[in-house]
Amino acid sequence: MLTDIPATAIDIYRMLPEGTRCEVIFNELSMSPSPSSEHQLLLMDLSAQLYNFLKQTQAGKVIPAPMDVYFDNMLSVVQPDILVLLNEHLDYIKPDGVYGAPDVVIEILSPNNRLHDTQKKKLLYEKGGVKEYFIVDPTNKEVALFVLNHTGQYNDGYQAKKLIKSAVLGCNIEF
Repeated sequence: MLTDIPATAIDIYRMLPEGTRCEVIFNELSMSPSPSSEHQLLLMDLSAQLYNFLKQTQAGKVIPAPMDVYFDNMLSVVQPDILVLLNEHLDYIKPDGVYGAPDVVIEILSPNNRLHDTQKKKLLYEKGGVKEYFIVDPTNKEVALFVLNHTGQYNDGYQAKKLIKSAVLGCNIEF
């Protein structure tokens, strides 16, 4: 029985059972099915490479999904496929998620989330201050990078195949 009426979609989100696959973007709740095996295999490959790089350089931490990332000022909570926090932002990590913009986000497209990742999440990450946003298409291995400029808007960084090239992290990840 509800004792408090939820005021926002984030309030509803917090009431859902752990593991429920959904996100809130600009106070709108959306659900999605589990990702494909192709998606998950690529997620693990990229996460492992980033983990090894960040462990060696001690520059920050990589966190694969699921991890709640809260953009409270925009009534949003999402679960990026992969997020990276540099050392100066590790204090964003709290017991129930990450509060604030990751330095780098990687989203791996699925047939059912293409518009969600390329439009809604891109706008959220741009407004939220994510420095680099990579969108990876697992089918053709194409990578698109969006880089936050000094005015707080995304510029197209590059498009490539099988390569994540991060200026923020100072690394190249081939897959």
